[in-house]
Amino acid sequence: MFSVARPFLSPAAGGASARVTIKDVARAAGVSVATVSRVLNASGAVAGETRDRIHRVAEELRFIPNDAARSLSTRRTAMLGVLLPDLHGEFFSEVIRGLDQAAQARGFHLLLSSSHTVRDNVEAALRAMRGRVDGVVVLSPYVDLAVLAANLHDSVPAVLVNPPVESDEFDTLRVDNYGGAREMVRHLGAHGHRRIAMLCGPRHNFDAGERLRGYRAALEEMGIAPDPALELPGDFTDEAGYAAAEAVLAADPRPTAVFAANDSMAIGLISGLRQAGVPVPGGVAVAGFDDIPICRYLTPPLSSVHVSISELGARAIEHLVRAVEAGSRHPRARETLPTRLVIRDSCGGHA
Repeated sequence: MFSVARPFLSPAAGGASARVTIKDVARAAGVSVATVSRVLNASGAVAGETRDRIHRVAEELRFIPNDAARSLSTRRTAMLGVLLPDLHGEFFSEVIRGLDQAAQARGFHLLLSSSHTVRDNVEAALRAMRGRVDGVVVLSPYVDLAVLAANLHDSVPAVLVNPPVESDEFDTLRVDNYGGAREMVRHLGAHGHRRIAMLCGPRHNFDAGERLRGYRAALEEMGIAPDPALELPGDFTDEAGYAAAEAVLAADPRPTAVFAANDSMAIGLISGLRQAGVPVPGGVAVAGFDDIPICRYLTPPLSSVHVSISELGARAIEHLVRAVEAGSRHPRARETLPTRLVIRDSCGGHA
């Protein structure tokens, strides 16, 4: 009958158990190191009986694979890098949830970094990930091709999420920011609003620019002359939305509806309007973008352009893992996630 040798003792360790190596497993199982490696890495065909025996031996010896050594032999780290502009707020929490669930389902872990929209931080994060990850998801409005080329090794694939640039070198995944904004503003117009303000996102931010473009296109289609005074500055934070309430109330004539470029600003705006005694939607109708989970629980519940936020993260991982497994041979993916309107009480109109 086959028996398993006991873990080896190291005299230098004073009788304590030494770390069991892959050579120990191979010797105890009566096979070569290469065969053990193929079985534990699931990287080659091995007879069922032999495979079962190796797994049994490894378990009885309490063998712990050396991840560093395994990554050298397989040229894989089982880690995926993720670069986000921020880690704060419900939007990024949902993105990370989608990223993490999809990565774990495929046997990968995540290495997260936040750039806070500073270019030097983006470059530093990408450099820090060299040799530690098999691929990178980049969600940053300030990454250009030169930054990626300078800070990523040629063999490391990347998926760009909502990038401000197009390239045949990387997979890209986008949200239909333009279409979603256009449809929401058209919805407001269809319910009688002619003086519609927009609370904009940060300048030079690609997503914000596309949503502003959709807003302007909808006004043009409805025959409404654009008014630069109704394009209010914002930065995607609830503080900016709260501060914008003063500008909305000071406008003469006052806008009857405000489309905010994201939900955080819409929430801050509603708070500012209510504090000033202006009802929503009775005094001013409000709509946002993203449809973060809290929207449905607000008073009034917030109308928003729905983005499948966790799916955005999951799809990015799917594209990246496909690129990691296929190497340079894979065709570059170009995907745009659709949006849809979720109409609730804050804008006073029903779908």
